[in-house]
Amino acid sequence: MQQIKKVVIAGGGTAGWLAAAALSKQLGPLVEISLVESDAIGTVGVGEATIPTILSFHQLLGISEAEFIRATQATFKLGIAFENWGDLGDRYIHSFGQVGKATWMGEFHHFWLRAKELGFGGGLGDYCYELQAAEQGKFATSEKSSINYAYHLDATRYAGFLRRQSEARGVKRVEGKITTVQQHPESGFITALTLDSGRQVEGDLFIDCTGFSGMLIEQTLGVGYEDWTHWLPTNSALAVQTESSAPAKPYTRAIAHEAGWRWQIPLQHRVGNGMVFCDHYQNAEQARSELLKSIDGRPLTEPRLIRYKTGRRHRVWEKNCIALGLSSGFLEPLESTSIHLIMIGLTRLMQMFPFSGISVPVLHRFNEQAREEMEKIRDFIILHYKATQREDTPFWKFCREMEVPDSLAQRIALFEESALVHRNADELFRVDSWVQVMLGQRIEPRAYHHMGRLMGKEQLRQALSSLKNSISTAIEKLPRHQDFIDRYCKADAPEVCR
Repeated sequence: MQQIKKVVIAGGGTAGWLAAAALSKQLGPLVEISLVESDAIGTVGVGEATIPTILSFHQLLGISEAEFIRATQATFKLGIAFENWGDLGDRYIHSFGQVGKATWMGEFHHFWLRAKELGFGGGLGDYCYELQAAEQGKFATSEKSSINYAYHLDATRYAGFLRRQSEARGVKRVEGKITTVQQHPESGFITALTLDSGRQVEGDLFIDCTGFSGMLIEQTLGVGYEDWTHWLPTNSALAVQTESSAPAKPYTRAIAHEAGWRWQIPLQHRVGNGMVFCDHYQNAEQARSELLKSIDGRPLTEPRLIRYKTGRRHRVWEKNCIALGLSSGFLEPLESTSIHLIMIGLTRLMQMFPFSGISVPVLHRFNEQAREEMEKIRDFIILHYKATQREDTPFWKFCREMEVPDSLAQRIALFEESALVHRNADELFRVDSWVQVMLGQRIEPRAYHHMGRLMGKEQLRQALSSLKNSISTAIEKLPRHQDFIDRYCKADAPEVCR
C-alpha cells in the first residue's frame, strides 16, 4: 500500500502525451509526472479519425478548439461513409447524429418502417441532420449549436500539441530508449525504467504506452493476450499520405475491397489513406499496388506497413502498471475508436486513482470495465464484416459464414425478428448507430413495433414530411465545410506548422 506520488509514463505518441496532459491538468498538484520516450523510436501515428467523445475530453483538458484545429491541421467529421460493405455498389453513412425523434415506447425507425411498408418515407438518413450535412459537404458549429461531430487530425502533430500543454504544466520529458524494467524482488512491482544511457527513472505507478510490444505490461509482467482474429481476420495495414486534390469532406470514407477495406481521411493540407487487409487473402505487395492505384493526389510519403493482431490483454492493470493505447490491445480503426479507448481509460484511471496504494478490488473493477468496453466495441466492428451479402471473394465468404460472439448473435437476432435494439448505460455506441449499420448492411427486420399504426397514414406521412423539411431548411443555412474551416480555424502552411 505504498502511496502513489510519482507517475512514470513509458512511451510518447498519442497515448503517452494524452496521459501526461490529462493527469497534469486534473491531478498535477498531487503527483509528479515524468514521460520517457526516445526520438529514435517512431510511433504508429495513423489514428487520425475520432468520435464525438473527444470534445468532452478536450473540455476536461481546457483545450481551445480553434487552437487545437490549427495546430493539428484538423477538419470536422460528421460520420463515416461505408462503401461496398453490404454488397458491391452499396453505400451508407453511419452518422454521429440522432435519427428522427424517438418516444418512450420505441425508437424512430419503427415509425419509418411503418411508412416504408405503406410505400413512402424515403431513406432513414433523410431524418438525420448530421447525415444530411455530411452528404452535402456542409458544416458549422457555435456555442448555440447542437450538432454532433468529431475531428480528423494529424496524430503526430496532436502528440506534439499535447506535449507542449503537458510540459507547460510541469510534466518532465526524459529522452532515452528503455532497455530494462526493474522490479521489486518480492512483490514483482515495477520500481524503475533503465535507459540506454544508464539512467534510471523511478516511480510508484507506471503507465505503459510502448505500443504493440507492451514492454511493461506484457514483456515484463506477462499478462497474456486474447486473440480475436477468428472474428476480425485483418492483420495488416498500409498507410500513405497524399496531397489534397479537393475540398475536405466532413466525413471519413471506409471503402471495402477484396480482402479488407481502405480509409480516406481528409485533413486541411493533406489526406490520410490506408489499406487494411488480411495477408491470408492478399499479400503486402498486392495491397500496396491496389492502394497506390486507388488514391487521389500525389503521394507525400512511401506506404508504411503495420502488422497487428486484433485482441486485448487479459488485464490492462497489473500490479502497479496500467496499459493504454496499443499496449492494452488493438481494434482496427474501422469505427475510429482507438483515441476514445485511450481517453476512457484515462478517465477511469483519474476516477479510481490509487493515491493510497494499489487496491486489489479497485484493480479488478478497472480491468472488468476495460474488458466490457473493449468487447462491446469489438462486437460493433464485427457486425460490419458479418452482415454482408458479398460472396465475390474468399475473404468476404469467410466473413459472411463465420461464427460470431453470442453477445453479437443475440443483437442481430433481436433486430431481425423485431427491429429492437438495446443499449446499456455504459455502452459507447448508441441505438441509432446500431440501426444505421444494421440497415446499411442489409439486415431487414421481419417485424417492428406497431406504435406507428396508432397514427393514420396521412398523419404519419405529414409528420415525416415535416421532420424532413425542417432538416432540409436547416442544412440550407449551413456554410460549406471548407468555407467554415477557412474562416474559423485555418491552419498555417505545413512548413510553418512544423
